[in-house]
Amino acid sequence: MRKVGIGVLILVGMLALIWVVRGNDFFLYRTFAPKYEQVRRDTFEQSKAYRQGMVQELQNMQFEYVKAAPSQRDALASVILHRAADVDEGVMPADLRSFVAQLRRDRAAAR
Repeated sequence: MRKVGIGVLILVGMLALIWVVRGNDFFLYRTFAPKYEQVRRDTFEQSKAYRQGMVQELQNMQFEYVKAAPSQRDALASVILHRAADVDEGVMPADLRSFVAQLRRDRAAAR
């Protein structure tokens, strides 16, 4: 009977230890996961592929803006300015930078 009691105590002790470790893991994850995710996102947004992709997308939008009918340009300008807000102007080619600046001036004049 004593061996069964010791066995049950060992089992309960192991379960308690597992519960503490898993609980601790959960609380650590809850604390540090948002910070890890933010670092991962910042690293991605600093990558060359992301920057080039955003510039290429803005250039495609610029082309669509030039081709668009005057009634469609206001909506396209809104989308372009929204996307361009997240892109560092230093990585944009000069023509794209001046295009975005012109859209901003036009938007400010319309208000």
